[in-house]
Amino acid sequence: MTDETGRRVFLAGVAASAAALVALTAGQSFDALSPLNLFAPRVKGQGPQTLPVNRTAKQAGVTTSAREPGWTLTVRTRRGDDRAYTRDELLAMVQHEAVLPIACVEGWSASAHWRGVRLGDLLGEAGCDRRSTIRLVSLQQRGAYRTTTMPAQYAWDPLTLIALELNGATLGLDHGYPARIIAPGRPGVLQTKWLASLEEVDG
Repeated sequence: MTDETGRRVFLAGVAASAAALVALTAGQSFDALSPLNLFAPRVKGQGPQTLPVNRTAKQAGVTTSAREPGWTLTVRTRRGDDRAYTRDELLAMVQHEAVLPIACVEGWSASAHWRGVRLGDLLGEAGCDRRSTIRLVSLQQRGAYRTTTMPAQYAWDPLTLIALELNGATLGLDHGYPARIIAPGRPGVLQTKWLASLEEVDG
């Protein structure tokens, strides 16, 4: 076997292996390939409320704090004004719906039907500047994504919701109860679950 032939055989093997890996994991995102989903970490359509979960409430250490009857979502402005909303107060506000995907860094993506308060409505009521970046703070006490930031173009997008319901039912604990963020065009790790506060950090 010549060097050139050996190189071609090697490259063909690499290509075949890559194609097989894609085929055996793509079922987490595509229904037609779900029977081949042997190596992917999640299965499309499976999980709480038919949506896969990457990090559970137990793993995040929020099973108690997320169920606290006195939970509130605090909105903090740069002026130093704080406003706390109970879940009932959020539910009493005008509710909006959006069909948006969770796109996970693990490689899977799944769309769901979300319902809740527009983040922009809440920020506007609090008097936040429409140019502001917003810091999202979770109830979880540890982890790289306990706090994330959201640029103004996402925060004020009419499809960005403080989600209270998922697929026609109360948001499940593993999906971020009592409230979570869902926004278009953001990776799943930045769709903050178990919200504790929203903070205006510049503008």
